[in-house]
Amino acid sequence: MSFEAKPLIHQVLREGRNTLTEAEAKTLLSYYEIPVVQEIVVHTTDQAVEEAEALGFPIVLKGLGSKLTHKTERGLVQLSLNSADQVRQAAQTIIENAGADLEGLLVQPMLSGKREFVAGLLHDSLFGPVVMFGLGGVFTEALHDVAFRATPVDEAEAQTMLDEIAAKKLLGEFRGEKAADRQALIRTLVGLSRLAEDLTEVVEVDINPLLVGPDGAVHAVDALVVLGERKLNQTAHPPIAPERIRTFFSPKSIAIVGASAQLGKWGNFLVTNILSGEFPGPVYLVNQKGGEISGQPVYKSLMDIEGPVDLVAVTIPAKYVRDLIPQMQQKGIENLLVVSSDFAEAGEEGKKLELALVKEAEKAGILIVGPNTMGINNPSEKLYLTGSQVQPVPGSTALVAQSGNMGTQLLAFAEDQGIGIRAFCGSGNEAMCTIEDYMEFFAVDEQTRTVLMYVESLKNGPRFLDAVEAVGKNKPVVILKGGRTEAGGKAAASHTGALAADFTVFEAACRQAGVIMVNSPSDLLDLSAGFSSLPLPKGNRVGIVTLGGGWGVVTADLCNEYGLDVPKLDPAIVAHFDKVLPPYWSRGNPLDLVSDINPEIPLAAIEQLLKWDDCDVVINMGIHGQGVFMKKLRANVLKADPKFSHEFADMMMQQYLGFETMYIKRITELMEQYQKPVLGVSLLTDANAQTLYPVEGSPYAGVFFQTPESAVKTIARMLEYQTWQQRRFGSKS
Repeated sequence: MSFEAKPLIHQVLREGRNTLTEAEAKTLLSYYEIPVVQEIVVHTTDQAVEEAEALGFPIVLKGLGSKLTHKTERGLVQLSLNSADQVRQAAQTIIENAGADLEGLLVQPMLSGKREFVAGLLHDSLFGPVVMFGLGGVFTEALHDVAFRATPVDEAEAQTMLDEIAAKKLLGEFRGEKAADRQALIRTLVGLSRLAEDLTEVVEVDINPLLVGPDGAVHAVDALVVLGERKLNQTAHPPIAPERIRTFFSPKSIAIVGASAQLGKWGNFLVTNILSGEFPGPVYLVNQKGGEISGQPVYKSLMDIEGPVDLVAVTIPAKYVRDLIPQMQQKGIENLLVVSSDFAEAGEEGKKLELALVKEAEKAGILIVGPNTMGINNPSEKLYLTGSQVQPVPGSTALVAQSGNMGTQLLAFAEDQGIGIRAFCGSGNEAMCTIEDYMEFFAVDEQTRTVLMYVESLKNGPRFLDAVEAVGKNKPVVILKGGRTEAGGKAAASHTGALAADFTVFEAACRQAGVIMVNSPSDLLDLSAGFSSLPLPKGNRVGIVTLGGGWGVVTADLCNEYGLDVPKLDPAIVAHFDKVLPPYWSRGNPLDLVSDINPEIPLAAIEQLLKWDDCDVVINMGIHGQGVFMKKLRANVLKADPKFSHEFADMMMQQYLGFETMYIKRITELMEQYQKPVLGVSLLTDANAQTLYPVEGSPYAGVFFQTPESAVKTIARMLEYQTWQQRRFGSKS
């Protein structure tokens, strides 16, 4: 901590102010190695003239005062003053415009420079202090070209901030001016982070412009510092031990309270799904009416069940759920899945009901998932305890959704595309078990390789970031965010605060912690397929194999748009394919096989690219899916020519289907051999088509998307994760 900084802040607070003057702000910044412009504070016009002449013209004259936060709009900044008379006239203008708010005048040299940036600090109600960097001057709020990072920000993270903005080219040599002093910019961002950690009274800092001169030198020309109270919107929930959550997903016996024979009721949905999924342990149905449901006896109470129960799932009205706690405690049941709604999501009365339920459950040592949850799944143990009638295959992808509808859709996508699920939870109201708890469980769960989340809100922002980074060290975390945070919802005094009101700090903080952010549910599942079934790319160089030129061109364009390189083919590869392809082949990357139907050619092309040191990824287009094409051709040929040999048509179709099976197996072998990802885009798909095609005994699988964009986006985001992992932990998976 800078020992000079605290006394300055305390002096301002003693004076009853919440804003530092510009001079005080720059003094504070200088304590943290942030380069500030040379300046002198004066109190009279004559002093302004004297200091201007001492500095040398041209100079800048500004009004100074703790209430003068937007000086330009009030005419309190006078530029390019070249004589004593101009200084006197400018001083008079400032004095008249500022009125009683004026506390002095600020004399600065007039610095030149075509490039203006902005740097700042704000307090986000979810994550705490956040550092910002972006394009400054008059373009700051117009273009919103900024990068955010939650503190602490180190030199490596500051470097990525500089490279993240769209206008990063301005940091290099520009129109005869030297490249910006990147180290000075990095010191500025790191300094702001240190300031935030040291001075908890500071809620906003705005440096605009952060001017880059012709020689590349960086100076804070104007600065604003606002003081106040930092408040975090977070709920204190005691962390749930990962092993405790593991028991929730691995019950040996289940009781469903509120079981129903009536179609359309949640009590029937749960019964139908758990029984049809062939859960191996006892399933006890409980309804005060007794009787029989789905051939199963119905108990009138939990107390009537003789055997042990590991998990209770409840669908009865909210006001009766608390009555179960004493029964569960007496029977030694520790896990309660509350599907019932009308709790906190329904208003104040529901909140009171939820709090009372949690209080009693905590006393009894009972863990609650929900209320208002759509349920949980663990396919490897045939646990399908959701209202959604989907039963995905076992796998390594963990999925948590804060929306029942979104969870239903994602599970259905996973089931349809053959994407294996390790565990699923609809987290509901998170009255006790929160999304942060699930993350901490997935971090240590050996069966989880990828974590997918649909997130709308967080209980504890800093804890969430710590948890996702802990997971991200070994496993990718992919998040779809519903809604946008109100990080800057107040009337912000600074550009930094105003920008935070429009931009989501949530996304920036998550990316900083290694999260891959996506914009649609399909992107979640695409990335799950990629991360669970392909080796991570070690670089951004893509080799493209295609059966048609247009497809290759589109894919190459997409690679360029997503920051992937399509390198020129090595002459040795060109020479190799000159021997096996027609003389009119493209001789480039994309490698166009000109519709050659020889099944050995695509595999040879893929292997040649994988051998190539300048290729990190191979995308193959139109090779898989020819079996679907042949099915359609067979049907049409037989319809058009009833005399055509059915046997020959069947043989041709089976040959193509056999080729695809062999093709997928060979691709996984090549990925194991070269440790480079190979993924494809299917020529055609039908109702039986999937994204994933597992191969027995292989850690990898065939991955085939329906569009080139899905393939390219998947690789780009896998590379984003690999790059973060390397930068953060210095190792590659």
